[in-house]
Amino acid sequence: MDVTLHPSLAEDPIAKRAATAIEPCVHCGFCLATCPTYLDERDERDSPRGRIYLVKQFLETDEHEQLTQRHLDRCLTCRSCETTCPSGVAYGEIAESARELLASRAPRPLFQSLLRWALRRLLPRQSLFAFALRTGQRLRPLLPGGLRGSIPRRQTPLPLLARSRGPRRVLLLEGCVQSSATPNTNRALRNVLARLRIELRESPRQGCCGALPGHLGDLAHARHLARRNIDNWWPHIEAGVDAILSSATGCAVQLDAYAHILGDDESYATKAATVSSLAMDVGDYLGQGSVLEELAKLAPWDGNGPRIALHTPCSQVHGLKSSDGAAPLLRTLGYAMVPVRNNHLCCGSAGTYSILDSPRSQRLRERKLQDLTVNESDVIATANIGCQLHLEDPQAPPVRHWIELIEEALAETATTAPP
Repeated sequence: MDVTLHPSLAEDPIAKRAATAIEPCVHCGFCLATCPTYLDERDERDSPRGRIYLVKQFLETDEHEQLTQRHLDRCLTCRSCETTCPSGVAYGEIAESARELLASRAPRPLFQSLLRWALRRLLPRQSLFAFALRTGQRLRPLLPGGLRGSIPRRQTPLPLLARSRGPRRVLLLEGCVQSSATPNTNRALRNVLARLRIELRESPRQGCCGALPGHLGDLAHARHLARRNIDNWWPHIEAGVDAILSSATGCAVQLDAYAHILGDDESYATKAATVSSLAMDVGDYLGQGSVLEELAKLAPWDGNGPRIALHTPCSQVHGLKSSDGAAPLLRTLGYAMVPVRNNHLCCGSAGTYSILDSPRSQRLRERKLQDLTVNESDVIATANIGCQLHLEDPQAPPVRHWIELIEEALAETATTAPP
């Protein structure tokens, strides 16, 4: 699909990048069958092909900014279309570039602007978000039902094992929302690493990976956060680490993108590429041969453990290209996996999407819960904080990060092992 840039955009590097990304599209329409927002209302403007047409029209005319922005806002950026596309169209790059261009060309209504500004500034700041969350948790009994249900309950802290030292060394991206909303995720991961004698190097001044502002079109802030993390990790990287782990698949995808988003930064391009090469989702790291062998020795159940419905986030399936996720790890430890449907479709969380387009997000959530509960299970396991909070439902099994289940299995082994 050829794109002739409008003269006002002809020298803009972001517009050029978007145009180049559009070229492989042959408008075949295969992406429609796997796009959650198209399947929701069957409006082709809310399909990847339709949005590509709108972006192309904008790039060639420098018009229709509001219309293009509206339908890009409705995109989950789940990247299911990229997995389906036979031509290898990098739809995520098209959407990212177009959002960045439109941020300065299509002013939003005041309330939308304030809400998006608040989300960009509140969620990535660990201390500020933690304070807001604690306040909400204290006031939870006094709040209306709908608002009360959106505030995650405070977790009872999981006891921490002593850190291990050994030849395998890793860094851990703590995350912003996760470290406050579900702190037991990374506490469980710390314990798993300790039990496997993997040394965890601490980097306390790191912060948000940059995914949240990036999805909201603030790429400048996303790049700033990436540089800050690189600066904090670099002394450890120079000293030698095997991997930079993330227990949230959405963050793992963003770390993998550092080489791309800082590729034009002369001061950080090489370092960013190094970080991206070291970045790994924790499931991929623990699923490596030698580590998986050690886990197999600690299996407490012989395939008859608690029944799990495994939710694979779209950031994992389509971003990290890992459709199995934690399933091999959980099976190795003896958990029983129950079949689920439509694992390739997004649950509707998508970062801040559940806030900015709540009705559509809730429809997708209900469909995902139906797919996850088609067979009886004891727990729904997932790999991403946003999905975990979004899928919580009193009528469904509890939703937990799978690393907590790994820790419980290893703790069971430690309890029952002979002295």
